[in-house]
Amino acid sequence: MFDVVAIGEAMLEFNQTTPGQPNYLQGFGGDTSNAVIAAARAGAKTAYLTRLGQDTFGKSLMDLWRKEAVNVDGIEIDNERPTGIYFVTHGARGHEFTYRRAGSAASNLSQDWLEVFAQKPIESSKWLHVSGISLAISVSAADTVLRAMRLARAAQVKVSFDSNLRLKLWSLDQAKHTISQAIGLCDLFLPSMDDLTTLTGLSDADQILDWCHAQGAVTVVLKQGDQGCIVSTSDNRQHIAGRRVTAVDATGAGDCFCGNLLARLALGDSLADAADYANTAASLAVQGWGAVAALPDARAVQACRSASK
Repeated sequence: MFDVVAIGEAMLEFNQTTPGQPNYLQGFGGDTSNAVIAAARAGAKTAYLTRLGQDTFGKSLMDLWRKEAVNVDGIEIDNERPTGIYFVTHGARGHEFTYRRAGSAASNLSQDWLEVFAQKPIESSKWLHVSGISLAISVSAADTVLRAMRLARAAQVKVSFDSNLRLKLWSLDQAKHTISQAIGLCDLFLPSMDDLTTLTGLSDADQILDWCHAQGAVTVVLKQGDQGCIVSTSDNRQHIAGRRVTAVDATGAGDCFCGNLLARLALGDSLADAADYANTAASLAVQGWGAVAALPDARAVQACRSASK
């Protein structure tokens, strides 16, 4: 039995360490992979579901997950398609992503793969976590992820969905249509304020939350960066304060939040307590470089929470 299982694309990361300089730190990324590693470091029992190329990058990712105690039984190796990579650059507008993922092994997620590799782990988990990027990388991936969400719901497995809007991968109209479908299939919607401002044209948090619930979201946690988050249900809304720190690199901060939130929910916390824990974890993550290297473990998060009381 797993606490958190995630599906999507993992990639090798090259993160610029000095703005304007050609110096890059090699790490790992992929939003749902980041989230499931964050959940594992928080103490959850986890598994990752994807496809990788038969290449050095794919092997490095397998080694990473095994080191992090993330189950890899749901991963298929593709002898023809490569593992994706991406670059992070930093400037006045924050961090920007450049992808080399077209035709990747993960973009070829399919119904056959789902049945053979992913269905059993999904049905034996408390939570399935997916994202907008999982839906955007290809038509077949979108169909497969939506099918996985339906399988989870049929098996009484809760589904969490992070919008993670990347308009380099699809058009705004495509994103809005498919993300709206996915919202109606999840138990917990985890969008960021920036994503939904772009997606809906709305800028007021209450109006954005109303839109989310109108799409079928039962519970929403609206991420607001260092301002924290808003936890919203049909009859209650609560702001959970964030922690303001000096950020070095915000890559993967939202993924860190999602993974820690799901881990704490699986381990028995209330939604408000889990959100506060996730805020703390994300505030620690942005103080280091890279999507994975800076993810805190449970001891670091608990120490930070205790020190602030």
